[in-house]
Amino acid sequence: MGLITVHWVVIGYSFSFAPGTKGFGNFEWAGLRHVGQEPNPDYAATVPHLVYMIYQMMFAIITPAIISGAVVERMSFRAYIIFLVLWTTVVYDSIAHWVWAGWTHTNSDGTTEYRTGFLRDLGALDFAGGTVVHMSSGYSALVACILVGQRQDVDRKKPVVPHNVPFVLLGAAILWFGWFGFNGGSALAANGLAALAIANTQTATGIAFLTWVILDAICKKKVTAVGAASGAVVGLVAITPGAGFVHPASSLAIGAITTIVCYFVLEGKAKYLPRIFPQLDDSLDVLSCHGVGGTVGCLLTGFFASKDVNPAGADGVFFGNPKLLGYQLAAILVTLAFSCVGTLILLLVLKHTIGLTVNPQKLADGLDVSLHGTRAYYYEHAGEMPVDHTPAVETEITNSGRAGEGEMAVSGTPEPEAEEGRLIVEMGEIPSNNEPGVELVEQNNRANIDGV
Repeated sequence: MGLITVHWVVIGYSFSFAPGTKGFGNFEWAGLRHVGQEPNPDYAATVPHLVYMIYQMMFAIITPAIISGAVVERMSFRAYIIFLVLWTTVVYDSIAHWVWAGWTHTNSDGTTEYRTGFLRDLGALDFAGGTVVHMSSGYSALVACILVGQRQDVDRKKPVVPHNVPFVLLGAAILWFGWFGFNGGSALAANGLAALAIANTQTATGIAFLTWVILDAICKKKVTAVGAASGAVVGLVAITPGAGFVHPASSLAIGAITTIVCYFVLEGKAKYLPRIFPQLDDSLDVLSCHGVGGTVGCLLTGFFASKDVNPAGADGVFFGNPKLLGYQLAAILVTLAFSCVGTLILLLVLKHTIGLTVNPQKLADGLDVSLHGTRAYYYEHAGEMPVDHTPAVETEITNSGRAGEGEMAVSGTPEPEAEEGRLIVEMGEIPSNNEPGVELVEQNNRANIDGV
């Protein structure tokens, strides 16, 4: 957030939205010169230009952050920071200009004309970032995870257990709510178009959520919370390019179709790629959710868009205008190619100069520890966390006749002689007393774990 904020103020906003050519903005707004409190009618007639700039900054911050989900746990911090700046300048700023930029140009004879970036001029529609945000980050993530390499401590042939399901659900809920600003705000006014975008966002996400649940129930015989959350994210991504261009009924189709495609892409990737192409280790499935989801959403906008709901848009295939599908396909191919090639060049330069990852020992220690000197959780053992001997540590598991079930309450101190104590509770199981520093005593339906 800090890095891209500075970039956006210094040159990013100017490169993306300032007048220039159909391919690139110029330096006219560098350092926010001529970006003031009055609205710029070329973008938002009733919103102060500074507010519009900050709103667009949100997209610029979010997009490279999505890429990080594909290379987490193995890309060096130094390489990632440099890559963020380079990628945002070269890839994001360019695509944002192509899709969203528009300005009034005064000709030498005094006449004026409205000019736009070349994809917008072509006629492609992207209401809130299907190409600019999701496709660019999704396909860049694909290239990045291949070049950075696979994780060393994960057996990808086995399902990876989610670290913290409540946090996954909390994050998905925050995203869902925040997306109303993401899509609704792209109307740039509190009006009917904003209401349409918000209604479409909720509708597409709701059907995507249900579709993923149904697919899980059919294919896996289980409905999982993390799966449902993944479906919601796919629905949000899918409706983003068409949120202000389609009927709410159409958003049902967009959400459901995109979810079906993304579900089977993700499942196929998890099943076959570890054996066929192990180098493609997309940690958080950025490609499947954002890259594929954004692509399908953009394509379906070419079918379902209607000038009945937004005269500033265009009619799609189902409303008598098959040309829009061609424009959408062109925008998809241009975004995919430019994102992949641009990311490839940037990462190859970094790989052969400062390197993309760290040595195997630092990877084994974990990047939080080896690069940042911190860790998410501290266990009480030698050299990791000071031991407070004031209260007595006691772990109770109640309401059960055997260790590993019931409720757990922790209080007290570890036994001094315990060399290392670590509590592992997963799926109702407690490690056996063969683990160093863990002593299990079961008595009267109560389990005491010492040395934790």
